[in-house]
Amino acid sequence: KKTLNGAKVLCLGAAYKKDIDDMRESPSLRVISLLKERGAEVRYHDPYVPRLEKGHGFHYELTSVPLSPEMLGEYDAVVILTDHSCIDYAMVVQRSQCVIDTRNATKPVGLGREKIMKA
Repeated sequence: KKTLNGAKVLCLGAAYKKDIDDMRESPSLRVISLLKERGAEVRYHDPYVPRLEKGHGFHYELTSVPLSPEMLGEYDAVVILTDHSCIDYAMVVQRSQCVIDTRNATKPVGLGREKIMKA
């Protein structure tokens, strides 16, 4: 129940698909762009993609931020865009205020389901 304008959003995953570094045609770039265009303060974490550069319709440069339990609570929402196997989704749900799961990565998570929105 917060506006997107001014919201702090963490996007998990930028690669085209899980556990790779391929950025070609990644829908994550479009989602990040839309969030930024609507005024969100966007950061991302992807262990396979350390940096996002301008190009192919993406107009921003971003660097992947570390993922830690302490920092998750600082974001208004966490959006799962690529479901990398190495991410602890139970910890993400436990420590986040709101999780928007576009990849069904939180399916095995038992507690905190009230924080999860499927998209």
